[in-house]
Amino acid sequence: MMRVSRLTLVLASTTLVLGACRKKPVVAPQAETAPVVQPQPTRPTNTTPAPAARDTMEDYRTRLAATRARLLETIYFEYDADELREDAKANLDAKITVLNANPAVKIRIAGHCDERGSDEYNIALGRRRAEAAKRYLTDRGIDASRIETASFGRERPAVQGTTEESWSRNRRDEFELIAGGDQLRAQ
Repeated sequence: MMRVSRLTLVLASTTLVLGACRKKPVVAPQAETAPVVQPQPTRPTNTTPAPAARDTMEDYRTRLAATRARLLETIYFEYDADELREDAKANLDAKITVLNANPAVKIRIAGHCDERGSDEYNIALGRRRAEAAKRYLTDRGIDASRIETASFGRERPAVQGTTEESWSRNRRDEFELIAGGDQLRAQ
């Protein structure tokens, strides 16, 4: 029995000696690297958007007045013409935005002319001018039942005079609210 113990003791000590003498592996030198920066934990952000600034009653009234003015703004025509000018088309495009946002609104377009030409000719030209504006609006989705047309020819000049300046201010379409104006929403 002693012999087994001695043998166990010899084996154990040999294992320890051999283990201690064993060569350590050579590790290749590594290039210096930048220190790794650990990201700092971020605080959770509030994902709820900040409340929009509310209009004051004064702001709302100002926007409502601007919307009404846009809808009622006059468009002008060249001499003896019923074709829409580019500025008139831009003006009508702004009216489309208001009309789309206010489906209860109905308007009247009144065509006007300068003093040159006969009464009959000017009434017909005023009608064509009003119809040209109506057609532009209806071609872009406004229901024709929301638009009336009229012609006053040269009967209601905006400016008195016999100069090109005064005549150019009289060749126009004027817009009037005939329904839904009390329910107009500001844009």
